[in-house]
Amino acid sequence: MKVLLISANTLRIPYPVYPLGLDYVAGSLDSRYQTKIVDLNDFSNPESLEAMIRDFSPDFAGVSIRNIDNTDVINCRSFLPEYQDLVNRIRKNSSAKIILGGSGFTIFPVEFMQALDADYGIAGEGERLSLLLDGLQKNTDIKKIPGVLIKEKTGIVYEPWDGEIQRSFDPASPHTRFYLAFGGMLNLQTKRGCPFHCSYCTYPHIEGGRMRFFEPREIARRARELQEAGAKYIFITDSAFNASYEHSAQVAQAFIDAQVSIPWGGFFAPTVPSADYFKKMADAGLTHVEFGTESLSGPVLKNLRKPFSAADVFTAHKKALDAGLHIAHYFLLGGPGENKQTLRETLTGIDNLEKAVFFFFCGVRIYPHTALYDLALQEGQISSGQNLLPPVFYRSRDITVAEIMQTVEGQANGRLNWIIGAGEAKATRILPKLYRRGFTGPLWEYLIQ
Repeated sequence: MKVLLISANTLRIPYPVYPLGLDYVAGSLDSRYQTKIVDLNDFSNPESLEAMIRDFSPDFAGVSIRNIDNTDVINCRSFLPEYQDLVNRIRKNSSAKIILGGSGFTIFPVEFMQALDADYGIAGEGERLSLLLDGLQKNTDIKKIPGVLIKEKTGIVYEPWDGEIQRSFDPASPHTRFYLAFGGMLNLQTKRGCPFHCSYCTYPHIEGGRMRFFEPREIARRARELQEAGAKYIFITDSAFNASYEHSAQVAQAFIDAQVSIPWGGFFAPTVPSADYFKKMADAGLTHVEFGTESLSGPVLKNLRKPFSAADVFTAHKKALDAGLHIAHYFLLGGPGENKQTLRETLTGIDNLEKAVFFFFCGVRIYPHTALYDLALQEGQISSGQNLLPPVFYRSRDITVAEIMQTVEGQANGRLNWIIGAGEAKATRILPKLYRRGFTGPLWEYLIQ
């Protein structure tokens, strides 16, 4: 039985992201299945993709949908047409059954099933593909498997995966070689689940609200495996690496013990760490800290249900800076309670954050299964049952997106380290050129002025 797993994400701004999820999906399948992972980034033209599909002749084609759109309210671009084109090419060149999955699919499973006319879908963690394929082979009732969809099924049971989690990593695969050649970044996960309750965020829905930790020594062993494969940088994909200070410190120590020598980075919540936390992280190889800050206004942070205050942001920033780390902050502007005063408070505060890069997203994407969805429904910005697969953004009552953009651009005053919107113009000009010259890692630190 041949299973083709396809990473459909071709977004390379600010950098291409290794399809880690498919490694775990492949790891869930036993030797009965001949499994092949492919990444659309590795195909120069559609004809070569079609030739690969014909040559492999899969029985099942799993399409991993990571990005729904570019989450840019000004230059919004849906990726649905690209996914429709991919499915059409699979059907044109094989008789494979189409199975959809991935984080983007999990947010809009019914909508994607209908839009792509797929045969099956898996909402939630992809390890359930093993249960789906086994059920199809044994002709059991697959509708009883949590998260599995068929065309006729619209009710979905969301449950975190409680089975074995095993990554299958092939250092010689074409898609691995692509990422090693283009930026040198490979990915790692240290846990699943997010304990925070941010009003707009889908992580708790996708992975559950309870943290499930991987064993630190096993994480370090995997890091060494990536290093020995030729990785020049590791990005940790956790929603917030420091959501557990205890576990993240154990991972850092395991990196030291395993002699992981390449740099790494990840997403962090700007909560207040212990005095030497970032110093210990730096000793273990951490070089890049990406803070999900969103705002520096107290009322807005409260409305977004963030687990920190503006004062905490400044404290966390200083501790990371004192440890010699590269720092980026991500801001999400225009959410509930945003107005000219709160925006000015955020932008004024940013001027006190030294030596960092700032990514600004103006407008907050509304996703189902979030508190922001409930608020938008209550305020009449969306209607019950509305299809939100075409991008819909929350609109503050007190300030428009145009006003936000104009204010941010005025404050940026051409500074290279202020990336507004999807950042495609500046990032497209600078970062790929550095990759072609052999630079590795996320590279946004080169934008710091």
